[in-house]
Amino acid sequence: MPRRGLAALGLCALVGLWPAGCRKQTAPPSLTYRLLFVQSNLRRTDSLRDLKTLMQRAKAAGYNGIALSDACYIRDRLDAGTRRNVSLFNATAKQLGLAVYPEVCSVGRAGSLLRYDPNLAEGLPVRDALFVVQGRQGALAPDPPVYLSGGDFERAEGDKMAGWDQQDFPGTATFVDRQVHHGGVQSLRMEAIDQADPKNGQARLLQTVSVSPFRQYHLSVWIKTHDFETPENAGAEVLTPSGHDLAYVTWNIQKTQDWTQYHTVFNSLDNRQLRIYLGVWQGKGGRIWWDDAQLEEVGLLNVLRRDGCPLTVRGEDATVYTEGQDFLPVRDPRLGSVPTPGSYEVYHTPPVLRLTPHSRLKNGLRLRVSFYSAVILYDGQVPCCLSEPKVYALLQAQVRRAYALFHPAGFFLSHDEIRVANWCETCRKRNLTPGQILADNVQRCVAMVRAVEPQARILIWSDMFDPYHNARDDYFLVNGTWAGSWEGLPKDVIVVNWNFPRRQQSLPRFAAQGYAQVIAGNRNGSPERIRTWLQDAPPSVVGVMYTTWQHRYDNLEAFAKAAWKR
Repeated sequence: MPRRGLAALGLCALVGLWPAGCRKQTAPPSLTYRLLFVQSNLRRTDSLRDLKTLMQRAKAAGYNGIALSDACYIRDRLDAGTRRNVSLFNATAKQLGLAVYPEVCSVGRAGSLLRYDPNLAEGLPVRDALFVVQGRQGALAPDPPVYLSGGDFERAEGDKMAGWDQQDFPGTATFVDRQVHHGGVQSLRMEAIDQADPKNGQARLLQTVSVSPFRQYHLSVWIKTHDFETPENAGAEVLTPSGHDLAYVTWNIQKTQDWTQYHTVFNSLDNRQLRIYLGVWQGKGGRIWWDDAQLEEVGLLNVLRRDGCPLTVRGEDATVYTEGQDFLPVRDPRLGSVPTPGSYEVYHTPPVLRLTPHSRLKNGLRLRVSFYSAVILYDGQVPCCLSEPKVYALLQAQVRRAYALFHPAGFFLSHDEIRVANWCETCRKRNLTPGQILADNVQRCVAMVRAVEPQARILIWSDMFDPYHNARDDYFLVNGTWAGSWEGLPKDVIVVNWNFPRRQQSLPRFAAQGYAQVIAGNRNGSPERIRTWLQDAPPSVVGVMYTTWQHRYDNLEAFAKAAWKR
């Protein structure tokens, strides 16, 4: 190698930067942390039994720590059985020499906090929705009325459905079916998708609709399947004219199922036109049917009630009406409570405005109602507000409970994939960017840990502090940029990096900032991939973590062999 190349390699090692030309290390990093990420439920004895078996396997394979995500310490009261299970878990961890790092401060998936107060969710604003007084209540009046043209799938020319702007592969992958239907006399069937579109596997319907800005809409459709190979790739998309997605709901479609209705709820934000897609992406074999698709504006669905999410009711003559005097207190009784506390439904019948006996609201009066509603993402994810004082009181109590139960070696701060932020008035009044709000949040969370155990080691997910991952502009439904979030990250926090696709940028960036890193490997991929991670690892990498969210531990030993038994 030329002398210049040797000098460059030495500089890379010195400062922790590993560009493409000098990524390889002469020796693997020293893996001080060899962790196993586990989601468990110590309230159940069978969960404890499975966990103990897993811990024994981990010890035999060379792991030395458990990153524990468990529901037990989110509760303020534990029954005797749960306390016994926690005690047995602690005894097993001590016997095996496994350090414990309980996961706390989950603000992106905030069900553990929202079970105490579902109104602490971050919400999107609904502005000036039209309600009309009818008798003793005010009901939503769509403004303007919205609908899906041809959503009933009852009109077609050949296999081309009427009313839709685009239909992929009519007569090849999408067909009119007069034998199988939910309502009416026909439906749309999709099959042989990968044959019609071998490259992308797409079979979709598209329709552009006009909407009002900052209103809440409900999209529904009935679906039936038979031996459909890719049900996880079927669903809906709601895109702005610039291509930004507004709807993030996972539909639990089965490979074979009878007619089932699915729901998506979204806020139009500042848009007046949206593109609605129904269909399949990366589809393969089998059949899927669609019928009776509907689009409607909805009102007080999952309405949030806290100081930062005010509800206002005014007449179109600007008269402001008073809650408790002109209309009864507004609440959604199903908010954050179905099927369990801290869980939110994508859709249910929303409440209406109910008049008091001496209300000034007269029959036929047109009202403009503004409020905030919770957003449900994918499989039920709901973020909390990052500015509400009560959130911090609950976070602090959670940290204290986790410490009292486990007296752990450290804590794992669960700051990942925060997908809604900086909309409510509590956040907006701070005049900060989302990145600045998160920087303040993480400093406060670290301080909570230091208050109970000054020497505790603290780990944190990387993505919300990584500009090559989620710390950026245009992230889901965040009002502003996450850039700058890393300014609040203390230097003694260990960053758990899971940005495999951009590892060659992400790893050296955290290294240059002075952070020790643990690599979150596996993630249900090949266990051998940890070798690629480690080949690209700067000296700041001090450990690895076997990571799964699907409770799949079949690669536990293979991962260990690839990481530290080479």
